[in-house]
Amino acid sequence: MNFILEVIAFDIESCIIAEKTGAHRIELCDNQAEGGTTPSFGLIHSARKNTTIELFPIIRPRGGDFLYSEEEFNIMKEDVLLCKKTGCDGVVLGLLNKDGSIDKKRTSELVNLAYPMSVTFHRAFDRSNNPFDALEDIISTGCERILTSGQYPTALEGIMLIEKLIEMADDRIIIMPGSDIHSKNIKEIALKSKAKEFHSSARTFVKSQMEFHSSKMNDEFKNVQLNEIEVKAMLQELSSI
Repeated sequence: MNFILEVIAFDIESCIIAEKTGAHRIELCDNQAEGGTTPSFGLIHSARKNTTIELFPIIRPRGGDFLYSEEEFNIMKEDVLLCKKTGCDGVVLGLLNKDGSIDKKRTSELVNLAYPMSVTFHRAFDRSNNPFDALEDIISTGCERILTSGQYPTALEGIMLIEKLIEMADDRIIIMPGSDIHSKNIKEIALKSKAKEFHSSARTFVKSQMEFHSSKMNDEFKNVQLNEIEVKAMLQELSSI
């Protein structure tokens, strides 16, 4: 069975690791503490130059909720066009209305603007007021996939809804489980959900290589990076199914 593993990259080193380890797609993000926001043009350009696998930057102008002002929506449109111009394969986005329903109008506009890039509707889906209505609404916008943890904090907790969504989608859209997926549970999630694509942060924390550290400061620099060993282990688990 041919599975797809998408991994998150917050820096250029992680993009290179993703390529080297055999991951199939990169979700490129900035701002790990906020759950991912739109990366800089410099990072998008460098990631495209240094990798050949699918590259999907997230289009999220800020952290917090997914109810955007007109000014924020205009920023999203500009970022989608920038990603298309840079040669990205797709983008990741999600917009909701005040009542928790999918913002179909503006999502459709971004999908049309992104074409021929693919569009993933991200875990804003998990904040929607009705997952089955949201599924049909997102299909109607032209998105190619939905990233979801089954409206629970982790994909394993939401596995029953994920399985139901895949059944209801009936190949009209890809349902991609994500959130706390790792080598110790990816096989179980794959077998239970019957999903074909999976999303993982596979993150590790790398300490600063600085030799000097100010004794007056009480913080320790470290950055999030893709865990090469964990990515390889997940791919191995999927290959054993």
